[in-house]
Amino acid sequence: MADALGWRKRIGFVVPSTNTTVQPEVDDLRPRGVTFHLARVSIKERPLTSEQAFLEHVQAMRDGLGAAIEQVMTSAPDHLVMGVALEAFWGGVAASQKLEAELAEKAGVGITMGSTATAAALRAFGATRIAILTPHQPRGDEMVRAWFVESGFDVLRLKGLKCPSPREIAHVQPATIRESLRELDGPDVEALVVVGTNLAGAAVAAEGERWLGKPVLAINTVLTWHALRAIGIEDRVFGHGRVLEEH
Repeated sequence: MADALGWRKRIGFVVPSTNTTVQPEVDDLRPRGVTFHLARVSIKERPLTSEQAFLEHVQAMRDGLGAAIEQVMTSAPDHLVMGVALEAFWGGVAASQKLEAELAEKAGVGITMGSTATAAALRAFGATRIAILTPHQPRGDEMVRAWFVESGFDVLRLKGLKCPSPREIAHVQPATIRESLRELDGPDVEALVVVGTNLAGAAVAAEGERWLGKPVLAINTVLTWHALRAIGIEDRVFGHGRVLEEH
């Protein structure tokens, strides 16, 4: 017998413990009969301004993924979203493919990651010339840029907001994201990408598509879109961006 609320499908999300943005953003996108279930990777709220601290932070997220997956899989989701943005890009395409395969084997269900989901959305729009906004320090920006370039995209511009700690990513205000999108845009850009699952970019990205006249892909919106389509939920969700309306 199906769940009373999730009678169509259930989707699990694994996010960092410091993340306060994924849950409210993805809940706004949930079709009727589909339920979302979160588990958290325990990490510390700490400054990330040194190379050593940043690498320790990345390792802590990697170390905690297994336990978080085991926790959320007890709710028997039909699909799993890896809502840790930086891990999805770290090490290039081969490393992300290896990580996705490992997570799928552990979970026993299909996996959605921010890197491959965003690439799929860009290809759905036929966009290859992109600009990227991240909350990361320069080391993280290097990984994001390298992954997209390796995947065949032309990264024309990238701006990292250099947020000083994991939790402070969620403190970035809509005005900052809006100004950054305008700064990154240009006639040479076919689409803009907002990376960082704790960066509250979903509403600003949907708004930005109207005044920029091109796709603006916020990662939490793209993650949800990709996961829904992967499990056969084809509902068009309106008011939250073109990817959910058109693809």
